[in-house]
Amino acid sequence: MGDPSLQSATATRSRADVQRWRRYLADERAEAAVYRNLASRRSGEEREILVALAEAEGRHEQHWRDLLGDDVGRPLAGSLRTRVLAALAKRFGSVFVLALMQRAEDRSPYADDDDATAQMAADERIHGEVVRGLANRGRMRLSGTFRAAVFGANDGLVSNLALIIGISASGADRHVVLLSGVAGLLAGALSMGAGEYVSVRSQRELLDASAPHPEAQRAVADLDVDANELALVYRARGMSEAEAATHADEVLATMLAAPTTGGVPVVRSRSALPRAAAGEASDDHEAIGTGTSAALSSFCFFASGAVIPVLPYLVGLDGWAAIGTAAGLVGLALLGTGAVVGVLSGASPLRRALRQLGIGLGAAAVTYGLGLLFGTGPA
Repeated sequence: MGDPSLQSATATRSRADVQRWRRYLADERAEAAVYRNLASRRSGEEREILVALAEAEGRHEQHWRDLLGDDVGRPLAGSLRTRVLAALAKRFGSVFVLALMQRAEDRSPYADDDDATAQMAADERIHGEVVRGLANRGRMRLSGTFRAAVFGANDGLVSNLALIIGISASGADRHVVLLSGVAGLLAGALSMGAGEYVSVRSQRELLDASAPHPEAQRAVADLDVDANELALVYRARGMSEAEAATHADEVLATMLAAPTTGGVPVVRSRSALPRAAAGEASDDHEAIGTGTSAALSSFCFFASGAVIPVLPYLVGLDGWAAIGTAAGLVGLALLGTGAVVGVLSGASPLRRALRQLGIGLGAAAVTYGLGLLFGTGPA
């Protein structure tokens, strides 16, 4: 005997049901392909997790096959979005694909479809969290340099557009506007790069100051067992008094039982000082990136953004034609950077793109108004 729910659904099927089930089947196939393609570009634990996700999608695929029976028909193509994701995963395997898959899993229709089992709906919800975790690993690796890149590009786009159209609105000659734009590009890029370098270096130095001192480990062997000053270290790191005392006793007992070299215990299995603190510091270092990479990214992306509003003046446009073209080009770039931020953050790309566009062009409009107020307007 088969599953009663499958028998009931099969007995009452309609043409619309069959079409919906076939669409679900195609999407499950395509999603499994995304995970297999991602797995092929990874190794170790991440590969195992992605293979397990592909196998889970295979179980869901079988559910729709069982429902369809003889109506499976020729395989349909998955949705355009899922097929594009599968192609991207095969060629790139990047955090962007994982972020998009996170949104796809979160939007699963199974929770509202009586023909999907509760287990399948739960699987899709948990898959979203699994993919979110994998995407977060990539976000952590990207975050320092990516933050500098996005902020640099947006600052370059908005600040140089505002500068150029403000000066243009005042009635200045095209050559003056062009020189102002180039000067704004160089000054802003150098300022952004230097500021980002100092910021990241300072943050890393603060993290270094929080890490255990390398000489402190050697001092543990000579501590007074009765006084057990080591417990104070754990209390300072956030443990309760009882937990700190117990943990310190365990560490000292391990050291006393360890083999000695020249009378000094040799402990190879663990550090007496809090490893969690050092591990957290290491993770934070990875998240913020290096000062040099952040500075270079900030410089290059600010310059790449700041050059866009200069382009119309470089090709000889002037007045309203130059202002309109510059605003249009910058608007497209802002939509692009906003959409990228939306994808990586797991949010709506369209909403983030429109937010970037509104903020950027709003700032430019203010400076244009100031240019008109203090000048004579574009020629």
